[in-house]
Amino acid sequence: MNPAQHSAAVAAETAGFVTVVKGADLSTPVPSCPGWTLADLTRHTGSVHRWFSVLLRRRIQQPPTSREVDLHLPEQPGDFPDWLAESAAESAEVFAGTDLDAPMWAWGLDQHARFWVRRMLFETLVHRADAELALGLVPHIDRVLAADGVDEFLTNLPFASFFAPQTAELRGPDRSIRFSCTDGDDTWLIRLRPDGFGLVADGTDPGAADATIRGTAADLLLLLYGRMDRESDAFQLLGDRDLLAHWFTHSAF
Repeated sequence: MNPAQHSAAVAAETAGFVTVVKGADLSTPVPSCPGWTLADLTRHTGSVHRWFSVLLRRRIQQPPTSREVDLHLPEQPGDFPDWLAESAAESAEVFAGTDLDAPMWAWGLDQHARFWVRRMLFETLVHRADAELALGLVPHIDRVLAADGVDEFLTNLPFASFFAPQTAELRGPDRSIRFSCTDGDDTWLIRLRPDGFGLVADGTDPGAADATIRGTAADLLLLLYGRMDRESDAFQLLGDRDLLAHWFTHSAF
């Protein structure tokens, strides 16, 4: 997917999120985000939109020293869905006025403005799924979009230790884990080394991995974000189960 597609998907995912929560009881707990209600989830997602929009407007070239942003929060929690829609409209305006291929600081691998659009997309998508799960609905995630989300997660996870410190424990003596789609040809190979871990550029390397997880792109995405159990019938697990346990114990995003 390209930056223009990511921008359009942010708008679509946010609209879907708003549709789910508008009219719902916003005090409903969100089991996949322990301690949060739908109001908390909606506020968090809109806050991400507004914070990332500020970063994009400023085209920052180094890590920000403050996260103080005027969020224009509504006075009543019941107005959070409309406020989220307004947050997405603000984001869309910023995307349209920004060269998304311009160099820019980012905490992940891609040091360009487009990083923040892609990151906002999957932050929104996963939390849209959280809202649906909280209301007893089954999330639907487009296969191409889900595969792009798996790639984004695995590409950037090695750089996330400053807010996900347990990832520093993802080390090993040249051990590998493969994530493979059952609804397409997409496959990703992660290699754990003594000095860290990372995504192998050619994930199609036919060499056997020490452990493999197979599932649909959508299920793999939700699994990586901790929204599904790897022992679910949705997945086929092959190889070293201890290695898989080590990965999921330390890869929480």
